[in-house]
Amino acid sequence: MTFEFEFRVRYYETDAQGFVHHANYFKYFELARVEQLMAAGYDYAQLEKEGVILVVSKIAAKFHRPSKFGDTLRMKITTLRARGARIDHRYELYRGGELLTEGESTLACIDREGRVQRIPEYLELEDGN
Repeated sequence: MTFEFEFRVRYYETDAQGFVHHANYFKYFELARVEQLMAAGYDYAQLEKEGVILVVSKIAAKFHRPSKFGDTLRMKITTLRARGARIDHRYELYRGGELLTEGESTLACIDREGRVQRIPEYLELEDGN
């Protein structure tokens, strides 16, 4: 499942050199996960109320080009796999047609006590299908 959306870089996301600080890309990845869930008809706050808590267990980014305040960016998120107790995502961040950043993450599903649990069946996706 792939989802795309656009957003603008805000001033407070930049560093002293005027570029987006690297830590903000992980926030962009989180934004992508929430937006993708909403587009699929699921509210993350409601999932948490139901005891489905998704936590990052692994995350990485590869930076190709910087972005700056005012840039309009297009985020593409792809759910590669969602099965058992984990969800794997791939991220691609573009300015126009230029790839700026690539990333990947693995989420673990836990309960309120921090114990690993299966993701709900309605969120399952095997090998991108």
